[in-house]
Amino acid sequence: MIYISHLVLDDDMKALVKEYGTGIESIDFSISDNLDQLSDSIKTYWEKMKEIGTRDLILHGPFLDVNPCAYDSMVREATMTRFNQCYEAGLHLGAKKIVFHSGMNPYVYYKEYWAEQVAKFWQEFMKNKTELEVVLENVFDDDWRLLLDVYERVNQPNFKLCLDIGHAHCYSSLDVREWAKNLAPYVSHVHIHDNCGDRDSHIGLGSGNLPWEEVLGYLPETKERTWTIECMQKEDIKRCLDSLAEK
Repeated sequence: MIYISHLVLDDDMKALVKEYGTGIESIDFSISDNLDQLSDSIKTYWEKMKEIGTRDLILHGPFLDVNPCAYDSMVREATMTRFNQCYEAGLHLGAKKIVFHSGMNPYVYYKEYWAEQVAKFWQEFMKNKTELEVVLENVFDDDWRLLLDVYERVNQPNFKLCLDIGHAHCYSSLDVREWAKNLAPYVSHVHIHDNCGDRDSHIGLGSGNLPWEEVLGYLPETKERTWTIECMQKEDIKRCLDSLAEK
């Protein structure tokens, strides 16, 4: 199923959902102020989903000021708390999956130790969590093998990977096609947008130089795989949806 990231106005989301029959990937529960008022935020978003016209939902988890690789126990505890709050929201709202950033920063962490440290966090987080699928998304990650290492170390049936093709195209020195080809068996969610390889511009497919048809050829439809259009303009979202329909 295809989802749209809730990065546009509610009226635009409503029109897109009605026209294309998509679900929503919500960013509301990545925001700390909403997590501080979790019960009210859940109620508010439940009503928002009714107004938009869908119950098909994926959540995007917190990513600002949190870090699953943290060595500092207090930072790690705050990250665990925020991620658990997002998971609780997902349970109440009937979300299908939750997307969390990997937290990899190649300017801060050594590759040799990063996957081991991150996997420890996710092993703890995933204990007794069987209701929702959790997917780990690449952002500044340079090497797909590190994500695969985390996946294999966590080794939980509802812990998978999210391949953001735009991020891989502009932040990694490795070809995005290599990412898709090698991670495909472990990717259950895909973030779709384009760029010119110079910055994370989140534009519509075909507006940049990402070889999206080849990339998505490695990520065909399966029973569990989902896709989110992650653009910030309505026109770019429509361009992606129309491109996928013609593929």
